[in-house]
Amino acid sequence: MTAFSIVLVLNLLWFAEAFRYFTLRPDTATKLLVPKSARQSPLFATVRATVTFIGGFNLSLAVLSLLLLIFGSLFPSPQQNAIFAITFAVAHGSQFACNLPVLRGGGRQGESLWDVRSGPMLFIFVVDFVLMLANAAFAAYFMLAR
Repeated sequence: MTAFSIVLVLNLLWFAEAFRYFTLRPDTATKLLVPKSARQSPLFATVRATVTFIGGFNLSLAVLSLLLLIFGSLFPSPQQNAIFAITFAVAHGSQFACNLPVLRGGGRQGESLWDVRSGPMLFIFVVDFVLMLANAAFAAYFMLAR
């Protein structure tokens, strides 16, 4: 198994877990994002529907990772693999970047936002950062390969 295959397995596991968490356990995911005092609000259902929707995007990335692991030989060119690595780096990086303002703002503040400084959201924040870097490193490596 190549090093990039290991990163693809990590992508697969991460995106599949995000699908499971956000789509199959939306109440748990929504409670992570919405403070206890706001869970009776009608907007709780809107956030719940949104996290379910987000889980679907994660499923597509998990399937792409799986397909690349199974049918990777269809893409022998390093530049082809660079496109996939860039795609995964952007997927992880966008999640990381969207949590940066929340982190800089101090996380949950009363009724707003979620806590990125501890617990599950810190774990998500860190893993997305690490996988963004790993995929970006392979993208650069593949782009430079001839």
